[in-house]
Amino acid sequence: MTSTPTIAIIGRPNVGKSTLFNRLTGKRSALVSDMPGLTRDRRTGEADLAGNAVRIVDTAGLEEGKRGSIAERMRQQTEAALAEADLVLFLLDAREGVTPDDKVFARLVRASGRPVIVVANKCEGRAGESGFYASFELGFGDPVAISAEHGEGLGELVSDMLSALGLEPRYGKKKDDDEGGAEEAEAETPALNRPIRVAIVGRPNAGKSTLVNAFLGEDRMITGPEPGLTRDAVASDLEWAGRAIRIYDTAGLRRKAKVTGLAEKLSASDAIRAIRFAEVVVLVIDAEHPFEHQDLTIGDLTTQEGRALVIAVNKWDLIEDKQRALRDLREMVADRLAQVPGVALVPISALSGRGLDKLSKAVLAAYDTWNRRVPTSDLNRWLEEALSRHSPPAVRGKRVKIRFMTQPSSRPPTFVAFCSRPEELPRSYIRYLSNSLREAFDLPGVPLRFNLRKGENPYAKGKRRS
Repeated sequence: MTSTPTIAIIGRPNVGKSTLFNRLTGKRSALVSDMPGLTRDRRTGEADLAGNAVRIVDTAGLEEGKRGSIAERMRQQTEAALAEADLVLFLLDAREGVTPDDKVFARLVRASGRPVIVVANKCEGRAGESGFYASFELGFGDPVAISAEHGEGLGELVSDMLSALGLEPRYGKKKDDDEGGAEEAEAETPALNRPIRVAIVGRPNAGKSTLVNAFLGEDRMITGPEPGLTRDAVASDLEWAGRAIRIYDTAGLRRKAKVTGLAEKLSASDAIRAIRFAEVVVLVIDAEHPFEHQDLTIGDLTTQEGRALVIAVNKWDLIEDKQRALRDLREMVADRLAQVPGVALVPISALSGRGLDKLSKAVLAAYDTWNRRVPTSDLNRWLEEALSRHSPPAVRGKRVKIRFMTQPSSRPPTFVAFCSRPEELPRSYIRYLSNSLREAFDLPGVPLRFNLRKGENPYAKGKRRS
């Protein structure tokens, strides 16, 4: 390996290589478009991975082409980049899944003998889930789920890149002159150094803009008794407990049938987009009219999109019997948002500023839980205990065997169990495993993805990342 490691981004056309290149280098130097084949030559740039200088190479999309054609010459450029690389990022489009061309080019990458990380791009929301899990079959080890366009998953990717290159994070270390040692603090990477994205959502006139103004300490947003004052998803930067936050005030969301007029349709679309690309969603509900149908719809959309959820009960100062009201609200949450047990419920008054400290702490706690990873050894120790407490049921006289578990990604915590007949395992048993998993590893209030795949332990035969 040279003094400056070289990382080549390889993949089919239009899977997002140039977008990832721009993300890693911190510059918009590579042209990005929906038009496939825009990149033809190799493009190099410098990047900083947790204090380590690396060289990133953006390549043309791998395509089969006739001898002497432009496609053939583009492929030659890509193969040259592959030969010079110390590490290969093999990029896939998770929304399209693993295509025959991906399998062909995977053989080319494997033949190079270079260390490989499979990167499943375009994993925002749920559209890329099936393609992400399909990428296990390429045999390069656990893939990394990202959205290069929106910056999601880059922290995990940077960590895997450092590990594959044998490098250590250099941020957060300082020399102890008295003992001659080094004190290591939390490692920061460029991808993790950006603000936490928090979307404030809810029905019209629930107090969302008033809440954002209270956090900012100024009347940045227009507020008033008229519903629908906010139209755009407006971003503001602030800091909580030393952590950078980017908070989005969004338009109130009404039932689809009641949304009329172009402006309201665009506002609703913008608010939904803010939910999809937030990391934590604060659902603001009216304490006097809690959990109406639209509140539940917004909460359900948030969990479907895999975002962390915190519920802020606004106008709490108007409630007389607070203890009884809070007890009733907690029962409602447990019953009507059962898909995210343990979600934080924080009473506040946005107008007076009461409860904001508790709300900000709940948001940060939800974000940390949403990012949590469980070591594979701990997961399989838990799995063994869970199976011994309650064995999988027998189907047609033959018991379903669950052999191994891993967590391929966080944001939200996502787990894969490899078993003999995944399609025959009852939902009630999957629910038992999910609830036990939440309790064992303290994962309250965030969506949890629990997926089943047919097969043996993928690591039993020595399958490791090249």
